[in-house]
Amino acid sequence: MLDKQDRKILAALQRDASLSLADLAERVTLSRSACGRRLQRLETEGYIRQRVALLDAARIGLPLTVFVSIKTDKHNADWARHFQAVVERLPGVLEVYRMSGATDYLLKAVVKDMPDYDALYQQLIDADLLDVSAGFVMEEMKFTTALPI
Repeated sequence: MLDKQDRKILAALQRDASLSLADLAERVTLSRSACGRRLQRLETEGYIRQRVALLDAARIGLPLTVFVSIKTDKHNADWARHFQAVVERLPGVLEVYRMSGATDYLLKAVVKDMPDYDALYQQLIDADLLDVSAGFVMEEMKFTTALPI
């Protein structure tokens, strides 16, 4: 169970995962050793999945974000394993979700341009899909990775 101090630690790390233990402890008003023990427990118990740097996709040459909706008429374990293998080998695919409703899978990908998206599309259809449609991001209005804790 998370208490108030745990939540403070998680909130601070969501804003800046590069904080030193001393800076984190000061921010959440704990001793360094108490903060370190809590941080270790939060990591061990899986509250903290990993610490990463968030890059600017456009600055590294991937300015086009695309959401890909996929429908399939294959609903069996063998097909699902094959589909997962296909999407895992595509580095531009950042997120994949199995959905309820009219769309079976929703993917978020980044590409450099339309020809790059077409190359991604050509690799995706290797999974024997029924329908693929894409929506291209024209403006990012909100982006956060911070969960409301």
